[in-house]
Amino acid sequence: MGFNYRIIIHLMGLLLLFNGSFMLIAALVSGIYADGVTFEITLSAILTQLLGIFAMFYTRGHKKEVKRREGYVIVAMGWIVMSASGVLPYLLSGAIPDFTNAFFETISGYTTTGASILNDIEALPKGILFWRSLTHWIGGMGIIVLAIAILPLLGIGGMQLFSAEAPGPSADKLHPRITDTAKRLWLIYVGYTAAETLLLSIAGMSFFDAINHSMATLSTGGFSTKNSSLAYWNNQPLIQYIVIFFMFLAGSNFVLSYFAFKGKVQRILQDEEFKFYAGFIFLFAVLTSLVIYFNANVEVSDFHPMPFGAGESAFRHGLFQVIAVITTTGFVTADFTAWTSFLTVFFFGLMFMGGSAGSTAGGIKVMRHILIIKNGLLEFKRTLHPSAIIPVRFNNKTVSEHIVYNVIAFFVLYMLLFIIGALVLSAMGLDFVTAIGGAASSLGNVGPAFGDLNPVSNFSTLPALGKWWCGFLMLAGRLELFTVLILFNPYFWKRI
Repeated sequence: MGFNYRIIIHLMGLLLLFNGSFMLIAALVSGIYADGVTFEITLSAILTQLLGIFAMFYTRGHKKEVKRREGYVIVAMGWIVMSASGVLPYLLSGAIPDFTNAFFETISGYTTTGASILNDIEALPKGILFWRSLTHWIGGMGIIVLAIAILPLLGIGGMQLFSAEAPGPSADKLHPRITDTAKRLWLIYVGYTAAETLLLSIAGMSFFDAINHSMATLSTGGFSTKNSSLAYWNNQPLIQYIVIFFMFLAGSNFVLSYFAFKGKVQRILQDEEFKFYAGFIFLFAVLTSLVIYFNANVEVSDFHPMPFGAGESAFRHGLFQVIAVITTTGFVTADFTAWTSFLTVFFFGLMFMGGSAGSTAGGIKVMRHILIIKNGLLEFKRTLHPSAIIPVRFNNKTVSEHIVYNVIAFFVLYMLLFIIGALVLSAMGLDFVTAIGGAASSLGNVGPAFGDLNPVSNFSTLPALGKWWCGFLMLAGRLELFTVLILFNPYFWKRI
């Protein structure tokens, strides 16, 4: 049987309608602030929606059945179509007149990477800044639904790993129907965004800055409305602690948040991935803070004010950057690549960690690391007892060999794509540190990188081809590798 192309086009049309509706919200914000680009953003919305209506009308007689192969195409094409249409507000307003740069900024938004080519963010109209943050928020919301509801049906993704235990949408967890699962998770996502907006406003941020940073936090995106990111509020620790808290929530499994609201706190405390996720953050934050505080080469007072003393400042900035990198949010309060060589290498390693499965965070994910480590340790026992059957256990349940193989395959592919990614960037003339930093950051959806792409710089210096390549790495990393890479397999396209 061939592909059901009509259902694919129909769903792309639906996404375009969805995207255009969000553009209208950005146009409304633009009108409220009278920033001069309301017409351009509105025109972008109308064009996007007209294209969506045409696609849906043209394929109105489609068969509603979506098989696995169509599912892969829909997931990958969805992000590309959203990014391709999302460039219109940038192009028509003149905020980013170059298509390559506009597409890079847009796909960086939808994949919640947060890498930017903009040199003066604060000069942009309010409506464009809001649209930029919205691309994050839309992408983060889509990732939750993908991870929890859609990817398991395709037999892939982080949530498929939980086929035996809590963080998956089976009847005893959230709700047996995917649509109801998605609604519950969206409600939590919107609720967290509103809560952070309120708290940041109370703490001293303007409402506009608060809602933009809330959208960037909950999506683990990292786009800021300020050129210096969260370092702009270095003299307001409360703001940074609020962002730290919500980054932590965004990097944890959203299903656990649902359990918390249902009063099932015990389920959270018993979750193995959550315990490792929280434990890693605590240990790494303490280590980073101690290095900052005691290292003679790091003058804490040089790069941020200290209203509560050097100890608090070292702890806050260490904790902030550890969570920002592990959750792949990418906010910065200082240039962590200048915090000694040890911490530079340390943060590079954290880029490969990722948050929890079922979160908006990118990266490899904590749970995959746990299973790989557990399986590696069990190999010692299997070597001593070759006849024994010693399975990997997670949350006190046996993990099937198929899932273990899937995790190992993912890890190998991830590292291979990272190496290829760095090689391609180095072939474009980037130095070693910049090439490996750019590849790791793009593939892990982190945002800030190293070398010429460090936290106080941006990706504007990349050659045009390098921006397209990093955009591909962002998409592959965001969609769990297999979803994108399977499209390059000739067998996938054969008629069966």
